[in-house]
Amino acid sequence: MSSEIDASSSVAPAVPEREVLSWDLFGEASRELAGQVVLSEFDPEIVVAIARGGLLLAGSIAYALGVKSCGSMNVEFYTGVDERLPEPLVIPPMLDGPSLRGRRVLLVDDVSDSGRTLALVRGMLTADNVDVRTVTLYSKPRTVLVPDFVWRHTDRWITFPWSALPPVTRAEALTAREA
Repeated sequence: MSSEIDASSSVAPAVPEREVLSWDLFGEASRELAGQVVLSEFDPEIVVAIARGGLLLAGSIAYALGVKSCGSMNVEFYTGVDERLPEPLVIPPMLDGPSLRGRRVLLVDDVSDSGRTLALVRGMLTADNVDVRTVTLYSKPRTVLVPDFVWRHTDRWITFPWSALPPVTRAEALTAREA
């Protein structure tokens, strides 16, 4: 028996195509989304981010719209690349939904993948009689909630500039400090 392996018979696992968002493109996308909101004539009083993915986009859009009142709702759903909990889970600290009653809120997340996180938070806000519009950078075909404002549609896994690298380790931080 030969110990050599015929390279043509072994198949490498397929690497899924990715949508890669750079910081520069993120800036352009934020401005384009703010423009969509302005053209819709929806004038938000408050911008609410779904943390963590929506935090940077929410801040960017709030600045672009001149909205100073911001908040966030913490929801855990994704646990890894294409791995998620059975249901989105709202985690503390909580947003004071009743204080938003009757207000115009722009709800922001990075992607409406399944749409379940966006639908959960929008449902919580509308239950408190909040006028809500939703915005995401990306929307996927399988979403249960197509946002009111979307920058791009894709069926690919998305690499965002803020989550492209793993968390910083102590060793990495020490090395950077010594450089």
